[in-house]
Amino acid sequence: MKLVVDGLLADIARLGPAKTPALRDLRRGWSAMLKGTPAAEVQALAEALHPRLAQEHRWLAHELIRHHRPAFAAFGDGAAGRMVGGLASWHAVDAFGCLLASPAWAAGRIADGTVQTWSLSEDRWRRRLALVATVKLGKGGAERTLRICRTLAADRDDMVFKAMSWALREFSKHDRPAVEAFMAGQGEALAARVRREVATKLRTGVKSGRPKRA
Repeated sequence: MKLVVDGLLADIARLGPAKTPALRDLRRGWSAMLKGTPAAEVQALAEALHPRLAQEHRWLAHELIRHHRPAFAAFGDGAAGRMVGGLASWHAVDAFGCLLASPAWAAGRIADGTVQTWSLSEDRWRRRLALVATVKLGKGGAERTLRICRTLAADRDDMVFKAMSWALREFSKHDRPAVEAFMAGQGEALAARVRREVATKLRTGVKSGRPKRA
């Protein structure tokens, strides 16, 4: 395993200050190489690689799992618990949340209690992760999404309340009345930025109030 990890890291090093497209091409090559590898081996490889990657590159390990169907289908509480401790930036948290934690939670492979524990953590990154984990739940995740948002409504850490805004704006696509009711109920308990951005999203359909360029 060490030799494989060292080889993957050497591939990254050869790219130098690579941009995301080049790194993603590299990951696609790794995924093709690992296509027939058992899920447990791919998971173990991703876990071994994860702590040796820079925070902004940890999505490579997340994508190795996400793009290996058996490994992704097996990803749940155990693997999440082992990988979450190394997340210490918005790059790493958001990639892990969107690629792995949120879809695994939606599929029932991560327990509600696990995400609730993240939301109660003293670690700002785990609290952010709890909110990011809601973004792929969809309309069927109303109760879970709003429970996490209520737990963190008064959090004033900028990495947390920015994720709160994102979570509510994303959920408004699926259940606008539920978000409107939540906003009215929480009032000024929410950070001003959250109130402003979510209100603008509800009113105009976009975060800033300015339509995106075609």
